Amino acid sequence: MSSLLTRTDPARRRIGTASIVGLIGGFFSAIVKFGWEVPFPPRTPGIRSETNPPQSMLEWFGMSHDTSHATVTFNNNPAPIMSFIVHFGFAIVFALIYCVIAEYYPGIKLWQGAAFGILVYVGAHVVVMPLLGWAPSPFPWVAGAQTWSEHFSEFFGHIIWLWSIEVVRRDIRNRITHEPDAEAPLTEGAR
Repeated sequence: MSSLLTRTDPARRRIGTASIVGLIGGFFSAIVKFGWEVPFPPRTPGIRSETNPPQSMLEWFGMSHDTSHATVTFNNNPAPIMSFIVHFGFAIVFALIYCVIAEYYPGIKLWQGAAFGILVYVGAHVVVMPLLGWAPSPFPWVAGAQTWSEHFSEFFGHIIWLWSIEVVRRDIRNRITHEPDAEAPLTEGAR
């Protein structure tokens, strides 16, 4: 546990770079998560798909049903614009958090970010969203609960999502700084 809480040398932290990388990684990872959801839809068809969790959240905060369900059309396909804004916003915010924390605590990168992805899945889909009524109960013995396939999609989708952030974070951070991550020793040629 102590290795997870090990801090980096403050002189090696690149917070500005981490912020830029978080924005890029968040945008990229939102697209990756959309791609994951094509073969593994996160919700069962029917009433659960009529109002998705982002739309439920927006309505909980006071947005009208009509606005939360507003669509834009691309290539003759209607797309729920408010859900997309929440989806991208969620990905970007968590990518920023992840990338900045990685500058201080490299333990957040456990399993190339997969552990953090699992924590976000549990926090969002098992705890917060069901408690606030944005998603059904995560427990199978409750009527109308999330199904095993929904958990499968979200659990592994969050792992892939965070891993894509880590791939972008490490590559772009190291390209910008020309040095390894803050916890890695510097070699002769590096700063």
